[in-house]
Amino acid sequence: MSHGAPAGTRVHGGPDAAGVPLFDFSTNSHACGPCPAALAAVQLADAGRYPDAGYETLRRQLAAFHGVDVQRVLLAGSASEFIFRITALAVQRGATAVWLPPHSYGDYAQAAQAWKLPVVAQPALAQLRWACDPSSPLGAAQQGLAELAGAAAFSLLDRAYEPLRLSGALALSDEALQQFWQLWTPNKALGLTGVRAAYVIAPPGSDDAVAQLESLAPSWPVGAHGVAMLQAWTTPEVQAWLVASLATLREWKARQIALCEAMGWTCLPSAANFFCARPLLPHGMNLPQLLAELRGQGIKLRDTTSFGLPGQVRLGVLAPAAQGALHNAWQHILRKAT
Repeated sequence: MSHGAPAGTRVHGGPDAAGVPLFDFSTNSHACGPCPAALAAVQLADAGRYPDAGYETLRRQLAAFHGVDVQRVLLAGSASEFIFRITALAVQRGATAVWLPPHSYGDYAQAAQAWKLPVVAQPALAQLRWACDPSSPLGAAQQGLAELAGAAAFSLLDRAYEPLRLSGALALSDEALQQFWQLWTPNKALGLTGVRAAYVIAPPGSDDAVAQLESLAPSWPVGAHGVAMLQAWTTPEVQAWLVASLATLREWKARQIALCEAMGWTCLPSAANFFCARPLLPHGMNLPQLLAELRGQGIKLRDTTSFGLPGQVRLGVLAPAAQGALHNAWQHILRKAT
């Protein structure tokens, strides 16, 4: 979404009015998933009971996993839910402006609009500052990351794609990282995007803000299936699966970029399991028409116009069979256009 999208307007990848795409490049979910152990945990979750309202066991597990005090761990219904909640907190604490990366997840702006919080061009002018690394939609490093933290602001680092980083590393010292509120959403890395659950690691010394965020949350923000997924996330078995699977994603990504370039598409650099590309449009066809033609053949790409990148698409890395389907559909479109 662009920063100026009308309130209530949301653009996302994934299933749409035409149903579930046969080959869905429009989301960034792990193409090797679902993770078998995490899926089994979700399937075995006891949906007949409420979770512990305080999530005491889960919070201890997450705290141990990250090596932090349990008081720093907050649960959230999803990344989007927490984005809206911490925006509300920032406003309650006197925030008058928000800073967003030039191209970023639309819910940052959506939450700001809901709270009538203007977007400013310079981080120093904002009391709420967002960052994402690897970023979306580009999958690149966030520029100027270390400069975003500050005592006078809520500095948020969305780490949704950190587990799916295929190259490079976060350009922050541990000391600088501790100044950020870190938002984690493991469902993408586990290939379980239908399970909504997230958590946050608060900066040290944020007890008052943590307490206020807890008071702003509904009861049981995470259901039994989300609890099961987050508990599985912390286990050595699931982490070993993730590490091993990244090698496969690297191979598939290199193959997919080569295929797109052979089709005449211009691919942008990316460190994650997705990348942006500018398609070479057939004569007389615009991008929406191309995407519609592909969707009619069961292939969905993510138009990045809503991210402020018109004329480009974002492609999640998929398996070779899906890549072959994209190539065949492209050839079919070219034949029709000539």
